[in-house]
Amino acid sequence: MSSGELWRLSATEAVGALRQGDLSPTELIEAAIDRIEAVDGAINALPIRCFERAFEQAKKLELTAQEGDRNTLAGLPIAVKDYNDVGGVRTTYGSPIYSDHVPECSDATVSKLEARGAIPIAKSNVPEWAGGHTFNPVNGMTRNPWNTGRSAGGSSGGSAAALASGQVWLATGNDLGGSLRTPAGFNGVVGLRPGPGVVPRGKRLQAFDTLWVEGPMARSVADVALMLDAGSGHDPADPFSFDQAGSFVAALGGAVAPARVAFSPDLGIVPMAREVAEIAAAAVGKLTSAGVDVSDDIPDFSGAVDGFQTLRAVLLGTMMGELLETHRDRINEDIVGNVERGFLVTPEKLFEAERTRWRLYERMTAFFETHDLLICPTASIPAFSVEQRYVTEIDGQPCDTYIDWFAITFALTMTSCPVISIPCGFTPDGLPVGLQIVGKPRGESALLSAAKWIENLFGIASKLPIDPRVPEQSGV
Repeated sequence: MSSGELWRLSATEAVGALRQGDLSPTELIEAAIDRIEAVDGAINALPIRCFERAFEQAKKLELTAQEGDRNTLAGLPIAVKDYNDVGGVRTTYGSPIYSDHVPECSDATVSKLEARGAIPIAKSNVPEWAGGHTFNPVNGMTRNPWNTGRSAGGSSGGSAAALASGQVWLATGNDLGGSLRTPAGFNGVVGLRPGPGVVPRGKRLQAFDTLWVEGPMARSVADVALMLDAGSGHDPADPFSFDQAGSFVAALGGAVAPARVAFSPDLGIVPMAREVAEIAAAAVGKLTSAGVDVSDDIPDFSGAVDGFQTLRAVLLGTMMGELLETHRDRINEDIVGNVERGFLVTPEKLFEAERTRWRLYERMTAFFETHDLLICPTASIPAFSVEQRYVTEIDGQPCDTYIDWFAITFALTMTSCPVISIPCGFTPDGLPVGLQIVGKPRGESALLSAAKWIENLFGIASKLPIDPRVPEQSGV
């Protein structure tokens, strides 16, 4: 493959070449820079670049790496979401309050990856503080490479769009209510929300929260497993983090069909666009044809949406309440409203939310006594217009709040189970549709193995990466 085509390599292929000495980190950084400069003007996925820092890291790795003693990622360039600190690189969180903020040190998530051979090359764009559509007053809007008139989703929209367009091989994401899974679905890439503690979190986050997790994003399940091997483990900054036994990549070698799964188009609690439900059902039909026993016997998710709304409000109030006191006029009004909801939560509402989560976890553990996986769509709609701030209705049904349209993801956040989003099909106008696959608690290895088998069945991963497509070019 010529140097001008290196962006087409999978992360697994690129790391393999690095480990063998067939490619150097510097060569891959140069290839990534060429690709970023060629396509990101149409997408705005990676607005903050740290090329000089990346070259310096590459030189150190090239000087110290010995044959047979390569780091897990061996000098692979990655994108880091702009909610994560990278030492010496501008980190804005999408907020004008931090538009010139340059942290001294990388956070726990990034430090773990850097220690294992990852080289941050750019910061990926995010919404201001939180949200399902990636735009902010500091770095502007990110567009979907499958159709530049559509949203890339959020809040990991920059990471997902950069991956789909071949600008980087791996990217960090994080997920509270679907911030990693929704953009994975919108952009046709793979995103894993692991269980709490698998990937360490930085000190900026509430240390004892288990709703917000960090996770890997890539163009395939194998590449996600590769990044999870590099990013998992204990860090003192995160009291829930722990060292993982074994390799996630090694677990893929035994990829076999799941025996019994359950599928629901809506988990029985959320609105769902008909075309998304039909595409997801058709994809699951392929599992049935391949001999998998598919049932509709899902756990009871009643109360999960309201419970998450309560717990999310408390978390945002905890994290941002003091910032609101000093910088209210510089924070997006939607975020202000969400933080203020935390101040209004009564003890009774909090008690009920915690009981709901408690009961749901018990239902999930009972479910996994008879099923291997739970499957549902990643989002209630395909990627919407970039001109919309958020989704107001689904097939004519009004949304009560600006996050209702991704309730299908945050209902699963309440389970604490690992969830992976993989592409399962396309709308008639060429937009990717994602499928969420839920595994047993602490079952990331088994989930990745099953997801790899399903990914092979669907045969969509080979369609990536793509060149950005303007609306009239977006058909598949």
